[in-house]
Amino acid sequence: MSPPGNLPYSPAGQVNAPTGVEGMFQQILQAVQQSQIQITELKNECKELRLANASLERQIREVQYNHYLSRTTTPGFMTPAPPSPQLRPAKLSPFLTHNPPLTLTVGPSEPSFRPSPLGDNAPTAFPFGTRDIPGFYVVIPAGGAGTRLWPLSREGHPKFLLDLTLKGRSLIQATWDRLLPLTSAARTTVVAGPGHVKAIHEQLPDLHAHNLLCEPGPKDSMAAIGLAAAVLAKRDPNAVIGSFAADHMISGDDAFLSAVAEAVEVAKKDYLVTIGIAPSHPSTGFGYVRLGEKLGLKEAPNARLVSSFKEKPDARTAASYIATGIYRWNAGMFVTKATFLLDLLKEYKPDLHDGLTKIAAVWDDETARQTMLNDVWNSLEKIPIDNAVAEPAAAEGRVAVVPATFGWDDVGDFSSLADLLPAEANQPRILGDGNLEQVAGGIVVPGSGRLITCLGVDDLVIVDMPDTLLVTTRARSQEVKRLVKKTGEAGWKHLL
Repeated sequence: MSPPGNLPYSPAGQVNAPTGVEGMFQQILQAVQQSQIQITELKNECKELRLANASLERQIREVQYNHYLSRTTTPGFMTPAPPSPQLRPAKLSPFLTHNPPLTLTVGPSEPSFRPSPLGDNAPTAFPFGTRDIPGFYVVIPAGGAGTRLWPLSREGHPKFLLDLTLKGRSLIQATWDRLLPLTSAARTTVVAGPGHVKAIHEQLPDLHAHNLLCEPGPKDSMAAIGLAAAVLAKRDPNAVIGSFAADHMISGDDAFLSAVAEAVEVAKKDYLVTIGIAPSHPSTGFGYVRLGEKLGLKEAPNARLVSSFKEKPDARTAASYIATGIYRWNAGMFVTKATFLLDLLKEYKPDLHDGLTKIAAVWDDETARQTMLNDVWNSLEKIPIDNAVAEPAAAEGRVAVVPATFGWDDVGDFSSLADLLPAEANQPRILGDGNLEQVAGGIVVPGSGRLITCLGVDDLVIVDMPDTLLVTTRARSQEVKRLVKKTGEAGWKHLL
């Protein structure tokens, strides 16, 4: 027996493992210590993997941007330093000169090439005559108060009139170009306010005058789309309409056109159809669509019922939506029969339906139209189409969704715009001309002619216009709309 307190020795003189409670405690302690070491090693490995993954993603983005730029201009690191501002013959600007676009005459057997306003800008060939959908009418609501991208956009010149990609085409022109393969100028309608009619006619010279519907004042999307539906239903009772905002940016034209064509087939079965965008991140700035059961239509194999619409969520909820895989972004695109939309409107918002149909009944008589607008328009309810008909109809199984994979953004703030503009890694996005240094990740809009130089500041939003200067951060860019309201209240409405 060993003396008390001494560990037993083996014949070879080595210490044996302790026995009893003390031995078990030491074994547990050693296991815990070993686990802590392994956890630390795993954490380090995870950190290294995250860094490697971030580096890989950055390299992929750089390759994509370089590929994008190689088709339109030289990459940033190959671009020569800009000359003195006084010597520049032509300054890049998001404001168009309103020159008429070049019109190409395409023969029956020639392909029509229409570049995407985003993505790699690679031309997509659409064989002439094969994409056109008979009886399909495009509706482009062109509204907005110019508050989200203020002071770049203003009440009289909202973002849909701006060239935010510096390719020479505004957002509404890009929307027109994108949708024209599915329809024609005769079947494209724009709904806008009186302050934007002249600029729209200048930017869209092929738009027929009777297809530009002027609403006296903003009443949100249901009144705008409902007015177009009522007018078009009167002109063509079998019309299938598709509503697409004038100020959204889309990449992947072929995927977009395919999704719209599929939505038209579903709409013919008496559904209100939306297009659900595959989310790239858990955004808190977009609404969501919950996918329901497949419709099983041969003509539209991807179509599903809409289980429900969800308002803009918080970050935690958005992340939970993405994790399920059954949610899509609600891009506000709707395709349906004009008469079916009016039926839904009559059921859920009868007063709004009655007012719009009264206006549509006299629309082609200019005098009677103006009298009716004066009598009816101000009394119409101001409500989005989602709340007016889409949400209640979805609860009754009358709304479908076509999940789509094309890139989409509503350019809701300067942070979103920064993500859409090409730049070198850790360099600013520049919308126009500018001399800049060490402005990582931000966006600069040099619109006043002044030289802008920045040093050692990251993620800034700098918008320098002749009459106004905005400086904020990307993280707070969604608050610009609130800032515009305060600016107006403080007596600076002439700058809005």
